[in-house]
Amino acid sequence: MKDGIHPEYRTVAFKDGAADHVFLIRSTVKTKDTLKIDGTEYPAVMLDTSSLSHPFYTGKQKVVDTGGRVGKFNKRYGAKK
Repeated sequence: MKDGIHPEYRTVAFKDGAADHVFLIRSTVKTKDTLKIDGTEYPAVMLDTSSLSHPFYTGKQKVVDTGGRVGKFNKRYGAKK
């Protein structure tokens, strides 16, 4: 294998802003942000959502019928009874 062609594989802190939780995972992602955890500084990636805060995984998902799509479908094709 050639030297210097592979990205650096290191521990990176992924912070979920919605749940205020930090995951430490090994990754090759490039980032300029850092985060200090237990006295050790890690490269950091800020996330909007993760499995801790996403409605699908937390069970708080809501089905919203915007614009009456179900009603339009039933009106157009008729509801089978």
